[in-house]
Amino acid sequence: MAHRRIQTDAAPNAIGSYSQAIQTGETVYLSGQVPLDPASMKVVDGPIERQIERVFENLKAVAEAAGGSLADIAKLTVYLTDLGHFPHVNEVMARYFEEPFPARAAIGVAALPLGVPVEIDAVLVLDAS
Repeated sequence: MAHRRIQTDAAPNAIGSYSQAIQTGETVYLSGQVPLDPASMKVVDGPIERQIERVFENLKAVAEAAGGSLADIAKLTVYLTDLGHFPHVNEVMARYFEEPFPARAAIGVAALPLGVPVEIDAVLVLDAS
């Protein structure tokens, strides 16, 4: 089965040897997004909530480029350098998702690219009809 590369200028360009997302059949694997502004390619300033919002906006842009939406996300993996920020993830997620919420894992890590506090990747499943 061939893989289809998903690319959009509405999300940050890949910084390295990876794609924003890859589609295989009806499943789309979204690479981790960090709080980079796609226009400036700089990390957004401000509180953690603003950074988490930017991450979800980036994921939303890639999901839409794949022909889906955030509602099609089946699984999220959240990486945090401070698990104390987990309540902020829940708060922001509630603004971007409705029931049934995607499955999710949260992982505490020592560091993330560009020194950011949060990265989120996703698995999206497109409607076969």
